[in-house]
Amino acid sequence: MIRIQTEDISISIADALQYISYYHPPDFVEAMTQAYERETSAPAKNAIAQILINSRMAAQGHRPVCQDTGIVVVFVKLGQAVAIEGNCSLQQAIDEGVRRAYTNPDNPLRASVITPPIGDRKNTGDNTPAVVHTEIVPGNKIELTVAAKGGGSENKAKLAMLNPSDDLAEWVTETLPTLGAGWCPPGILGIGIGGTPEKAMLMAKESLMAPVDMAEIVERGPKTATETLRLNIYEAVNRLGIGAQGLGGLTTVLDVKINTYATHAASLPVAMIPNCAATRHIHLSLDGSGPAELPQVDSSSWPEITQQTVGQRVNLDEVTPEDYRSWRIGDNLLLSGRLLTGRDAAHKRLVDLMKLGAPLPDGVNFTGRFIYYVGPVDPVGDEAVGPAGPTTATRMDKFTDSMLAGTGLAGMIGKAERGPEAIAAIKQHRSVYLIAVGGAAYLVSKAIRAARVIAFEDLGMEAIYEFEVEDMPVTVAVDSTGASVHIEGPREWREKIASFPIRVS
Repeated sequence: MIRIQTEDISISIADALQYISYYHPPDFVEAMTQAYERETSAPAKNAIAQILINSRMAAQGHRPVCQDTGIVVVFVKLGQAVAIEGNCSLQQAIDEGVRRAYTNPDNPLRASVITPPIGDRKNTGDNTPAVVHTEIVPGNKIELTVAAKGGGSENKAKLAMLNPSDDLAEWVTETLPTLGAGWCPPGILGIGIGGTPEKAMLMAKESLMAPVDMAEIVERGPKTATETLRLNIYEAVNRLGIGAQGLGGLTTVLDVKINTYATHAASLPVAMIPNCAATRHIHLSLDGSGPAELPQVDSSSWPEITQQTVGQRVNLDEVTPEDYRSWRIGDNLLLSGRLLTGRDAAHKRLVDLMKLGAPLPDGVNFTGRFIYYVGPVDPVGDEAVGPAGPTTATRMDKFTDSMLAGTGLAGMIGKAERGPEAIAAIKQHRSVYLIAVGGAAYLVSKAIRAARVIAFEDLGMEAIYEFEVEDMPVTVAVDSTGASVHIEGPREWREKIASFPIRVS
């Protein structure tokens, strides 16, 4: 009987979560580098470059690759010959590791977990509890797969109960465009097939923990029916032309992972969960000799991309309606000056105040200004703010018309597409919507020179801040005419891929 201490589990979990917050898996970096090298869409290539530069910066600075440091998911394979010793349960030991990792003063991670899920929705403050899946297996070890899954990709999970005769690849290629770009492509698709609905979802999630190996399958050819299906879906999805950040391009997914299980003869449960450009997971093994050891990092894993951000310089403190109404989709801008921030909770409070005819909080004046949809990580050292990449803008769509009509807001900055309701409001008010690259949070934070909370401090990372930025890189995604780069870009590249012999793998 092997005896493993709960303290060793806690230490291993804490170390792993710190590690994956700033180190991308090497196989992911390699796959993203290959996507960068073959990409011919300029906007998509620029976005992938920013993701890779951000990845290298995060690794060197030991700061999170993304401001959304995720909800923790742990897959436990518990050997039958293992005895866990300590004064707490396995769940409690894992949660203690999460608590230590997310409150580490050297690299604090953003606490995003709330409880209860309905009603008050109060932040737990330390990102606990983790979601733990435990399986009893033969052996004398505990195998842990630790992941930190961001909300932008989790929110795009899909489950379907197909008929046994349905075309699964067709379902994926029809469903994927409905996800939008909020999951920050290019990433990885995890698919679970069979079992029951909950089993399919669990398989889809766990499939994302496997190494990226699509390049190998493309080179040698598929050897099994599952590999054939993976390759078919991979090529079909990339022919959609969605591309990096939904801007249009050759690479929408880096890999497609599939797990299967026996199912009822009348059923075909299929689950799909994407992993974003902030892919974070690691496998650990505990054998009773102490905490798990983490792999050494090879600094040569990252490509030497020296591409500098480019674009028209904009002074946010002096920009006029005539200025921003002249911008067109695809234009690259470098923003300097002051902007305000706000996410879901802040928007709800602001709109509720306006409905009551009440004044906005002191210091909150949106007239002629831009709002950045962000929930930053706490700063360390001399940082003005921690990693501060954009959050998915579509969650703010229902507030957009009220904000534009009631506050004099000039424009918005986020990630991913806007829905028809928001685009109509932007066109009506002749506003604009800009995007920063999702998955480049540490890079973006380097453009933020100062930050202060000006309202709703109780909301934590969802409070309203005022940022002072210098050369913050953004792209015009919806212009004042209502044109959307997330519609036009993929349409253009879907036609190119269909018309010319462009290889997408």
